[in-house]
Amino acid sequence: MDLVKWEKAKFEKTGLIISEDTTIQEWQELGQSLKKIEGAVQFWIGDWARFGEKKGFYTDSKVYDQLEEITGLERHTLQNYKGVAELTSSRRREDLSFSHHAEVAKLNPDKQEFFLNKAVEEKLSVRDLRREIHKEKYSNELIESELPTGKYRIIYADPPWSYGNDRTFYGGDQISHYPSMTIEELCIMPIINIAEDNSVLFIWVTSPILEECFEVIRAWGFEYKSSFVWDKIKHNMGHYNSVRHELLLICTRGSCLPDSSKLIDSVVSIERTDHSEKPEEFRNIIDNSYTYGNRIELFARKKTEGWEVFGNEL
Repeated sequence: MDLVKWEKAKFEKTGLIISEDTTIQEWQELGQSLKKIEGAVQFWIGDWARFGEKKGFYTDSKVYDQLEEITGLERHTLQNYKGVAELTSSRRREDLSFSHHAEVAKLNPDKQEFFLNKAVEEKLSVRDLRREIHKEKYSNELIESELPTGKYRIIYADPPWSYGNDRTFYGGDQISHYPSMTIEELCIMPIINIAEDNSVLFIWVTSPILEECFEVIRAWGFEYKSSFVWDKIKHNMGHYNSVRHELLLICTRGSCLPDSSKLIDSVVSIERTDHSEKPEEFRNIIDNSYTYGNRIELFARKKTEGWEVFGNEL
């Protein structure tokens, strides 16, 4: 089905010229068609990239270098378009936007069908669709599980950040044992309820989502104070530089200066492992800086003596 009636409109690179004899009905239909085009372009580019891959028009080793050069779009945008187009190729709904399809792209085919049908039938916005997926995904996991009832002076967290609140697809699954969580999902966790009036939060974050993480920090009732830099020694590929570090932010609620007067170097160089685990040296830094008080690790992967733990792997 053609999205635009060309008879009364001329499309140019920098504008749209509409014939003077266009009726109000034709003008309204054109507006509706333009709206459809806005939501179709991402699919078109994704399918275009997939076609080039199928035909062998570009080499695997430099695929996104070539696509970037042709389109002028950034790599992560092309990865998003191509990934969503590929994963939803046989399940697309004309009544839904590209962003709707991006929300379900990482789900299995049956779940995609279920949530896309639900979005059509209930006329769900992208935000509402995300919430519906979230409800099911976390119904038996972290969000609806009960936090400990105690109060803690020291809180240590390594959240399973989702890289993009709209769950855009960047190719490949995030290396994590937890389902990724959006900023919105992390913010609604009632961490403030388990924090003492005077407490400290140590929270891990990577450079790409540094700005967004402050929403979570504030929602949990804390204020940013300082940070440690984990120099991983090994390099990781990034969009703007070769990222070899991760940040451990120090945030406080009320007044909670370290108990020890010894200041620890803010840069710690430890070679990363293959499993994205955080070095125990940082827990030792926390224990040596804050020598007393109840302490808890959120999103923990193992139990540690002297710490309460909260997570879905325990």
